[in-house]
Amino acid sequence: MDPLLKWARKNQPALIKCIRELVECESPTDSHGDVTRCAELLADSFSDIADGKLLPTQGAGKTYVCQFRLPGTGKNNADGGILALGHSDTVWPMGTLRTMPFRKRDGRLWGPGVLDMKSGLAMFAFAMRALRELDIPVARPVCMLVNPDEETGSLHSRADTELLASKSRAVLVLEPGTGLAGHAKTARKGIGSYRVTVRGVAAHSGVDFQNGASAIVELSRQIAEKIAGFTDLPHGITVNPGVISGGTRSNVIAAQAETTVDIRVPRARDAAALAKRFQSLRPIDKRCTLEVTGGLNRPPMERSKGIAELFTLAKTCAANLGVTLEESATGGGSDGNFTAALGIPTLDGIGAVGEGAHAAHESVLVDRLADRVALLARLVAEIH
Repeated sequence: MDPLLKWARKNQPALIKCIRELVECESPTDSHGDVTRCAELLADSFSDIADGKLLPTQGAGKTYVCQFRLPGTGKNNADGGILALGHSDTVWPMGTLRTMPFRKRDGRLWGPGVLDMKSGLAMFAFAMRALRELDIPVARPVCMLVNPDEETGSLHSRADTELLASKSRAVLVLEPGTGLAGHAKTARKGIGSYRVTVRGVAAHSGVDFQNGASAIVELSRQIAEKIAGFTDLPHGITVNPGVISGGTRSNVIAAQAETTVDIRVPRARDAAALAKRFQSLRPIDKRCTLEVTGGLNRPPMERSKGIAELFTLAKTCAANLGVTLEESATGGGSDGNFTAALGIPTLDGIGAVGEGAHAAHESVLVDRLADRVALLARLVAEIH
């Protein structure tokens, strides 16, 4: 048996204990103190193998950054290290543990944030612990950044992520793999949001109907006749008017209405084309006016040559462990979108294997913990 896989299996009880501690440290994004408490737990848990610090992050909890103390000469390499990316925040509100307690049952670990992505954080640290204890040298320094606001778009932590990534040779994103097979992610769609606001002319709907110009009617026509048509499924472009509001009373012709539109694009050029289409919107009823704001907030993670080469290396490492690793693309975003857009080879979705992220059945497969830890360790050791 591969020594890393053997080590991971032997130390799996300790790994599960670490995962439990992280899951039971609830950390919803908007509770900054609790997110910071989770970052402090990470710093304390890994202090024997890493030099870490907690960074204040304006508008969010604290960011945890550490560099692992690993065998080899990697820390003297000036060509860039390996950056592992994760986040300590979850979508679950405080108190969720009362209805979704951490538990080990039916071959899985259950609990809020166990898949997305506290297991991934613990697994990577244990992978680094394995390299230390087995004295396996690495060629490059290994840093981990755990940000506090990924679930709400990484608005406050993005600059820290991009700064560290720009100095790196490769980025490993500890988000969960795709599906119960745990496919790695080599492409992600870019994500954006537009707000389309219509201003019409208010009037009494019974007495003065003909002199009103309904913002609701105008917005409805814009959505049905124009905006919905921006979707291009054959090219992977989706445009979803997900929220709509407007009007004041049923007997008043609405003076204002607006919609918030989610966009997903596989290529940067698709985002530019959509921007032009949104900005070209014009009123159908000339008595109304339109205002369009927004745009792309996560660039797409496009499958580059560097990403393909990093995946091939990971696939080979997995095969040597007796595991088949496949790749996938997804419409969801992560901090890997930012690092890939900088041109840094980025491999995403190599954290835990399970299902139910952001759902009541969020869970991790216990029998995939060890091989994933071994894969992370082997991949770090093989990146030169």
